Amino acid sequence: MEYFKLNNGERMPAIGFGVYQIPKEAAVQAVLDALEIGYRKIDTAQSYRNEEEVGEALARSGLRRGEVYVTTKVWIEFYGYDSAKESVMRSLDRLRTDYADLVLLHQPFGDYYGAYRALIDLQREGLVRSVGVSNFYPDRLSDIAAFGGEVPQVNQIEINPFFTQKEAVDNMRREGVLAESWGPFREGKDGIFTDPTLTDIARRHGRSVAQVILRWLYQLGISSNCKSVRRERMKENFSVFDFALTEEDMARVAALDTGRSLFLDHRTPEAVALFKSFIESRRGKV
Repeated sequence: MEYFKLNNGERMPAIGFGVYQIPKEAAVQAVLDALEIGYRKIDTAQSYRNEEEVGEALARSGLRRGEVYVTTKVWIEFYGYDSAKESVMRSLDRLRTDYADLVLLHQPFGDYYGAYRALIDLQREGLVRSVGVSNFYPDRLSDIAAFGGEVPQVNQIEINPFFTQKEAVDNMRREGVLAESWGPFREGKDGIFTDPTLTDIARRHGRSVAQVILRWLYQLGISSNCKSVRRERMKENFSVFDFALTEEDMARVAALDTGRSLFLDHRTPEAVALFKSFIESRRGKV
C-alpha cells in the first residue's frame, strides 16, 4: 500500500474502500473481504447508516486498530459545536473504537463552523487523529482554512476523468489540503467504462479502465475511495501500484473533463433546498 502524508504529519492510505450504498446485510462481509485483500482505509459516514457494520468487521478482522485507517463523516443534521461533538462520540461507539483516523464534515451547509471547532477540539483530545471537510468548493475551503482555527487535512470531493475539478485541486494544493476523490468511476455512468480514450489506455497497459482511473488519481497525488461488493472487483481496484501511466496518458485522461458534476453544484440555491429536504426526511434516522 502507498500512502499520502497529511499536513499534520499523519499518513493516509492512497486508496480506500468506501461503503456508501452498501446495505447493512452486505457491509460486514464486504469490509472483511476488502481488509483481507489488503485495503487499509475504510470510508464510511453517519448518513450511510452502516457504521455499526464497519465496526463489527473491524472487530472480526483480527487486525490491530492501528493497522486500519478509519474515516467517518458528520451529517449536517448534527452541525453546531455540541451536536457535532456528541455525534462523533456516537460514531466511535458504533465503530467500536476509541478514536477515528479522520472525521470530515459531510456537506458545506448550516453551522459548519461550530461543527469544525468541535472536530478540532476532538483532535486535541486524541479522539480524532485528522480532520477535514467534504464537498467544499474552493471559496468555502479557503474560508475555513483561513478562519476555522486549523487548516483541514483533507477535502473529499467528486473527482473523476469527466469531472477533474482542476481548479479545486489546485486550490487544495495551495492550502496544503489533500484532495480525496469520491465517485472516481462516476458510478459507471456516462459510458465511462467504454470511453474510447480510457479503453485504449487500458488496453495498451493490459489493465482495466477502473485501474487506469485509480492510477491516474494516484499519480496526480489524489487519494481515492472505491466501492464494490464483488471480491474480484475489489482485487482489481486495489492492484494499481505496479504500473504507471505516461505523461501522454495523463494528458489524454485530463482532456476528457466536461466540467460537469454527475450530481449537483453545491453552490446553488437548489442544492441548499435539496439538503434541507434531506435533513427533514432523515431526521432521527441517522
